[in-house]
Amino acid sequence: MANHKSAFKRARQNRKRQLRNKSQKTRVKNVIKALEAAIKEKSPAEIQEHMHLAQKVIAKAAAKGAIHRRRASRNISRLSIKVHRVLLTAQASD
Repeated sequence: MANHKSAFKRARQNRKRQLRNKSQKTRVKNVIKALEAAIKEKSPAEIQEHMHLAQKVIAKAAAKGAIHRRRASRNISRLSIKVHRVLLTAQASD
């Protein structure tokens, strides 16, 4: 437990930041799950809408420091590869 006034303040700040980061990380996970579900359904319009939202949410979380910027880049890259594969196979079958 903290013994100094500054350590008490630091603990308070850490709790606040932890809650803020947790909500952002949860939002990122939920958006990714929604995109994965749209990919399984293979509806191109819905996939593109979810991909746009996912990129926005992931980039915002990285900008605020909730997740590392390289992790954000990696997630966006992997998701975009999945989306492009599905969209290409959908175009090829048309």
